[in-house]
Amino acid sequence: MDHLLNNQHQGFYVPQELLQGIGKIGNHLVLGIPKERIRGERRLALTPEAVEQLTSYGFHILLESGAGLGINYSDNHYSEAGAEIVETPAEVYQADLILKILPPLPEEVALMRPKSTLLSFVPFHLLKSESYHLLINKRITAISYDYLQDEDLHDQPIMSAMAEIEGYASISIASDLLSNNHGGKGILLGGVAGVSPTEVVIIGAGNAGTNAARAALALGASVKVFDNNIYRLRQIQRTLGPSIFTSNLHPNVLRNVFQRTDVVIGALHIDNPEHRFVIAEGLVETMKKGALIIDLRMNQGGCFETTCCLSSSDPEIFEQHGVLHFCKPFISNYVARTTSMAFSNLLIPVLSELESFGNIQNLVKINQGVKKGVYLYCGKPVNDYISGRFNIRSNNIDIYLAAF
Repeated sequence: MDHLLNNQHQGFYVPQELLQGIGKIGNHLVLGIPKERIRGERRLALTPEAVEQLTSYGFHILLESGAGLGINYSDNHYSEAGAEIVETPAEVYQADLILKILPPLPEEVALMRPKSTLLSFVPFHLLKSESYHLLINKRITAISYDYLQDEDLHDQPIMSAMAEIEGYASISIASDLLSNNHGGKGILLGGVAGVSPTEVVIIGAGNAGTNAARAALALGASVKVFDNNIYRLRQIQRTLGPSIFTSNLHPNVLRNVFQRTDVVIGALHIDNPEHRFVIAEGLVETMKKGALIIDLRMNQGGCFETTCCLSSSDPEIFEQHGVLHFCKPFISNYVARTTSMAFSNLLIPVLSELESFGNIQNLVKINQGVKKGVYLYCGKPVNDYISGRFNIRSNNIDIYLAAF
């Protein structure tokens, strides 16, 4: 670079565009995409199309070999899009920024470069205390998809997208489980001429509940939605029309409805994780034999008394009181490719903004939505709820933003 500048002073002129390009060489941020090592996890943060777009912005992307197989993309797909394929996790975890779906295991954190950045979900049954303390010791800046908001702080775009996908997917899963193919009652989720429509009850009128209701209505089912928030009930009625029945969580109404329903989907929006409602086991006992419960909130503790105390060693599909329970967390894994595409669409604007600012610290200072997602800033706990689960005191992130 000095040589070029000297030549310019001696009468050799270099175009300004070339000078800008040379100035960026060697300063690109490196993104690392490792394999997910928890059983059943198929999703990936970026598709090859997203990788191609981000490499054109100047990112260097490391992908652990085989990471894309869960969404049916080979290493070759990613290589052709511009990613560098590496064979070992030790190589990929040396990146400036690690893009994961689930929180890292302790052995994965041990491979991370100090002062790097991590993006992932933070389901509390998977975030280990050892991992959390290692992240602190390595001064990692950790950002949770669960808390990321848009710049206007009006929405949580990734969580909204996941809720939308899981709402639609729950109806597809219910239709399959009710069929004879999987030992169900052999009923069609919907209705045909001369046959009463299937009754579907949805607990929760948020994004997941709304999209589950929309999909069930499209199949011809009779849909009833319950929530403890009257605003959300009004919103779903305006969105889906008067054919949908809505009610608050009144015990007598729930009891009458549960006795007749074929499918109950738990999608209750959790405004306050420390104070949430669950459907009592007594209501589940009143349901018809062969009925079905699908709990979309397993990664947040569950919506039903029969599902909220399960451990990782318990079966994810089981029968209790004659009712089939489907309790798999992250059912967006059933449509992992669609989910990964949605992830990519939402992450590209954030990552392109990161490339413009040069580092995560500058981005967090400018972008309020990203700042909301930070739970560790340079190893300092800045999220009361997450740090509280590990009995660690946190501070306001603005204190550290002023210092770093």
